[in-house]
Amino acid sequence: MAALSAWFWNERFWLPHNVTWADLADPAPGVEHPKAGHLLSALPLALGIFAVRIVFERYIAGPCASILQIHTELSRRAQPNTVLEKVFTSITKSPDSRHLEGLSKQLDWDVRKVQRWFRHRRNQDKPSTRTKFCESMWRFTFYLCIFMYGIRFLWQSPWMWDTRHCWYNYPYQVLSSGLYYYYISELSFYWSLMFSQFTDIKRKDFLIMFIHHLATISLISFSYVNNMLRVGSLVMCVHDTSDFLLEAAKLANYAKYQRLCDFLFVVFSMIFFGTRLIIFPFWILNTTLFESWDIIGPYPSWWLFNSLLLVLQVLHIIWSYLIARIAFKAIMRGKVSKDDRSDIESSSEEETETTPKERLKTASCRGENGTNGHFGSKPWSQNHNNW
Repeated sequence: MAALSAWFWNERFWLPHNVTWADLADPAPGVEHPKAGHLLSALPLALGIFAVRIVFERYIAGPCASILQIHTELSRRAQPNTVLEKVFTSITKSPDSRHLEGLSKQLDWDVRKVQRWFRHRRNQDKPSTRTKFCESMWRFTFYLCIFMYGIRFLWQSPWMWDTRHCWYNYPYQVLSSGLYYYYISELSFYWSLMFSQFTDIKRKDFLIMFIHHLATISLISFSYVNNMLRVGSLVMCVHDTSDFLLEAAKLANYAKYQRLCDFLFVVFSMIFFGTRLIIFPFWILNTTLFESWDIIGPYPSWWLFNSLLLVLQVLHIIWSYLIARIAFKAIMRGKVSKDDRSDIESSSEEETETTPKERLKTASCRGENGTNGHFGSKPWSQNHNNW
């Protein structure tokens, strides 16, 4: 274990040339540098955040949902059937025609009756709009609070206005209490998301988001141990800028304030593009790649840190493309169809049975009002969680 620890904390990897861990010992009483042990405090705090979230959703978000008349929908439950339940849980939730025909013969049921059972069973697991509203309200509250704290803290910090201060006197920069709280709060929140992902709404991108949270925790921890907190705080603030707007748009969508939802989504998209495609590459990457090269020079962990940021920028480009495509489709669908929309945050799609009379009525409505006159239908919500 000692050999493994010595290999992992190799000074030649983590620190600039001619700097050792001993050089970063606390310079004076009450003054200290970031230490790896500080990160352990994020774990109990993450559990505390998770507990606060439960209380918040029950006593604050829940009553807000009731005021907005967002109630738990009563879905039709599938009748108990051990054979179909086994297929649903262990084989497939959406059987193909071959499976349907086999189950139809095995149970002596009509194929449409088997299809209907699986449809009811999928909808049975679908979370209610009220549940999704409460979850989004919690995220909105945290993202907004941490963004406001970050802006307030960075506004008084010299590296906000001159990014070269991120590298002056590096790595001997002293850890301030404000920077410590900012970092640990962000880290704790993402740890709480890791915990709660197993109890939250099960989304189709569960694995992708799990990897995303893990990568975020790794990057925050890496920059903390490496004392790159100043530039790390800028990275976190840039990413926090648009997150609360997306959650606000979701809240408006769940409350059926569609014009407000569309407006918030447009604002979110504009800020996302501005922060991820302009500010991040031309402000953050400029200082991590070029200003730091001139002031401190490269070393092994410097290369790793910048490689991770470049990968993050590639993801920004991909996400921006997806958002632009969603917005474009929303505009196009808004001109063609008013009611073809659903929210597929969960792993199962919302499916409802319609009678021929209802389908005829829907078709006639589309014929009478093919356009709704504004960016007011909500097709963007079909895909808002895919990125």
